Amino acid sequence: MKIGVLGTGNIADALATQWVRAGHAVLVGGRDEQNAQRLATRIGGDTGHGSLRAAVVFGDVVLAALPYGAGADVVREHHSALEGKVLLDCANPIGPGFRLLTEGGPSAAHRLAAAAPGVHVVKAFNLCHEDVWRMTPPVFDGRPLAVPICGDDEAALSLTRELVRDMGCEPVAGGGLDRAGLLEATAALFIRLWVAERADVRAIVPPLAYATGPGAGTA
Repeated sequence: MKIGVLGTGNIADALATQWVRAGHAVLVGGRDEQNAQRLATRIGGDTGHGSLRAAVVFGDVVLAALPYGAGADVVREHHSALEGKVLLDCANPIGPGFRLLTEGGPSAAHRLAAAAPGVHVVKAFNLCHEDVWRMTPPVFDGRPLAVPICGDDEAALSLTRELVRDMGCEPVAGGGLDRAGLLEATAALFIRLWVAERADVRAIVPPLAYATGPGAGTA
């Protein structure tokens, strides 16, 4: 698969490195092409580098690893080259005090979709710190990390599921793109619990066998 990466930060680094290891062709694009070149060199292999437009043109799948607020402008600028492609959104619109910046309005993923009609936006990879994505693979207590994904196009979801599995993780259907805001809100909640409360968020939900009530696991 050919993957264009928009952005040169830590998430771009972690995800792109895993996909190169899995055998995918990756081109990193940045506003500062020197930063893109440095990241491509660090990732290694045949990783390419260039401008944001170069990454958009290169990829069948394009990862938007951009700060919230910048993504929609970049997508709008390159709308024509993105049309018909899969756009992965991993942004978390979280501000000071772990506040959800989109509260009362469209999700970050919806903003990308509105900026580029005809682009197949999928929300994924937003719930974990970049160091988790660097793990090979992310397995905890013997279980692969589950990665929820939200989107409306089945072909785009299929490609995303492939990329999730290539990282050693398990994709989980999160629903349509209308559910992306729930993933973003979940990230805001989890990050606050992790950082401010030092809480293990796995402890706030019961095992699946008990999810619908105490007797569910023995029925």
